[in-house]
Amino acid sequence: MSTLIVLVGSLVAYRCIGAAGVDYFTTGMVSARAALATMFLFTAASHFAPMRKDLIAMVPSWLPRPGLLVFLTGIAELAGAVGLLVPSLRLWAACGLILLLVLMLPANISAARRAVLLRGRRATPLWIRVPMQVLFIAWTWVVR
Repeated sequence: MSTLIVLVGSLVAYRCIGAAGVDYFTTGMVSARAALATMFLFTAASHFAPMRKDLIAMVPSWLPRPGLLVFLTGIAELAGAVGLLVPSLRLWAACGLILLLVLMLPANISAARRAVLLRGRRATPLWIRVPMQVLFIAWTWVVR
């Protein structure tokens, strides 16, 4: 749920910055793209912070080397976030992030079903998480 808060909060902040006269953020599309990049930077950082242990616990047991998978998905999120902001890389970054979101959905489903704790709270319930994942995928496609 915090990812959704970061996404929407960033969008509002960037739109306000644009309204205050910063030319870069004067369009909704640029603000939406920057907000998505901010969200992915936020989620990527958690892969290398104390929350890393919680993310490792999210990985379904049938997948090998959960620690490595968490590391690699963090790198992919970081690269995708940066790529969204580079015009020549934007489409590739968006496609990579969409693929990543699709591939990570089973871990989110597994975590919700197993009641994995993230920062001491249960993982986001599926009735919220799945629509959020669809929103993130759609948002990524739109800002490509």
